[in-house]
Amino acid sequence: MSDLALVVHQFRFEQKVFWRSPAAVFFTVMFPVIFLLIFSSLFGDEVIEEIGIRTTVYYVPGIITLAVVSASLVSTAIRLTEMRESGRLKRVRGTPLPPWAFVAGRFGNSLVVSILMVAVVTAIGHFLYDVPVPTQTIPALLVTLLVGSFTFCTLGFALTALIPNEDAAPPVTNFVVLPLYFLSGVFIPQSEIPEGVLHFSSIFPIRHFFECFLTAYDPQTTGAGFEWVHLGILAVWGVAGLLLALRFFRWTPKGT
Repeated sequence: MSDLALVVHQFRFEQKVFWRSPAAVFFTVMFPVIFLLIFSSLFGDEVIEEIGIRTTVYYVPGIITLAVVSASLVSTAIRLTEMRESGRLKRVRGTPLPPWAFVAGRFGNSLVVSILMVAVVTAIGHFLYDVPVPTQTIPALLVTLLVGSFTFCTLGFALTALIPNEDAAPPVTNFVVLPLYFLSGVFIPQSEIPEGVLHFSSIFPIRHFFECFLTAYDPQTTGAGFEWVHLGILAVWGVAGLLLALRFFRWTPKGT
């Protein structure tokens, strides 16, 4: 079997596992949609004066950020921990499937789910709340999605090193990402967050990921909408995640 065929086979397997898992589908697909509906109902559609855009326009890229991080980092860390502790990762390592093909299949699954979520959230935002579709900034949107999916996938692989067992996987991953959603402006408009907190959140990748999406969806954006500084910092985090995963990722259960 060719290398490409191996990757496609692994990708199809990951897709089957994902869509057959009610918990994964709910928290990755339905949960962000529920958040969008709740936030839009609670906070209305007033213009956020500091940035000059409507609340719903602000929350669409925020919820997309949540969805992609969930499909990439959270889903990857939880699934790999479950596979590791059940011994399935060890069995995979003993097959002819190259490790890079396994990783590529996992990344492909996260990317496809992320693309789906961008389409779903954008459609809901457009048809329910009249949020403009960012046709002018589609290239920037796609590059952001690709870099972000890579970054958060690698961080998901790296994060498994901190998770002792499969029961700890959901709380550990949520402990890592949930505070950053608040600090980075995903859940709360940045105008309501103290400047010092925003500076602190700039250390982490979620803030930069959100800023890229916010620019892409902002009707006031002129030009192609690329946020090269934010994309660069996001890519650095991706490389760091890759290096950490190469060093600390385990194929065998902890304690063996």
